[in-house]
Amino acid sequence: MTELREQRDPPPGPAAESCTEPESAITRVFHLLGKRWTGVILAALMSGPGHFAELRRAVPGISERMLSDRLTELIAFGLVVRSVEEGPPLRVSYSLTDSGYALRPAMVELTRWADGHLPTSAEKCPEAFRD
Repeated sequence: MTELREQRDPPPGPAAESCTEPESAITRVFHLLGKRWTGVILAALMSGPGHFAELRRAVPGISERMLSDRLTELIAFGLVVRSVEEGPPLRVSYSLTDSGYALRPAMVELTRWADGHLPTSAEKCPEAFRD
């Protein structure tokens, strides 16, 4: 058991002494994207605009209230835009801004990482991020 522990210990040096505080940028990213449902909503919109009901179906398990809250937050951060389509019937759609689409490469890499390192579960990574 001791041999295994020694093999897993990091090499000696400054990095081995203590962890460091993450950069403020990564903290900001995970403050937003680390919230439940946010990444899945962004993933659902990567293939194109969607109406509220379509998003609700695309994100199983999310409540209408939570979807509304997350969309409002994503709009405030400039990642999603809300468009009202004149009727009748009046319809509202949501789509990614250029900033939202700029997350695609990161989402693709996170999907690859999940495929290689996380156990398979009932929830699968969206097909849109598989290459």
